[in-house]
Amino acid sequence: MQIGYVRVSTRDQKPYLQMDALREAGCERIFEETASGTKRDRPELVAAYDYMRSGDTLVVWKLDRLARSTRQLLETVEALEQRGIGLKILTQNMDTTSAGGRLIFTVFSAIAEFEREIICERTRAGLDAARFRGRKGGRPRALSEKDLKQARALLTDPEITVEDVARRHGVGPSTLYRYLPAARQSVQGDGN
Repeated sequence: MQIGYVRVSTRDQKPYLQMDALREAGCERIFEETASGTKRDRPELVAAYDYMRSGDTLVVWKLDRLARSTRQLLETVEALEQRGIGLKILTQNMDTTSAGGRLIFTVFSAIAEFEREIICERTRAGLDAARFRGRKGGRPRALSEKDLKQARALLTDPEITVEDVARRHGVGPSTLYRYLPAARQSVQGDGN
């Protein structure tokens, strides 16, 4: 029996592509999870392991859906092999039920980890270079000091709502509240 495992990292991500691919591959049961790949604690993956029996195959869409490090992947494959369970990765066309599939799996997992480490190194180097030039990393401010000054002035008028001011500046009300916590208090104060 083929058992599918789907993982997305955030609630904003949708698992449709993975689910469709696993169904097309013939998975009879699919376990779905929202969790970072770096987290070891994944209840749905554990449930999939508990559900599987010797002779079954765990099917994932992509290598990084299962784990984020070569060590973690190799430990997973070894644990599955000890129970007589295979692993199939659809996008890399790997199947650990054969010797060649195990070899390719090991090489690909090492390459995937290397790629992630290179991306992290580049990101750190870019942030360090920006800091050296006096720039901070992260998202730019949504509202300038001039925008905030205008927003404060507008909010003194009881006829103008926080939503109106936020819309005028192209941000959501929650962004305005974050920059001007007093805006929330003045709105709450009006209701008393």
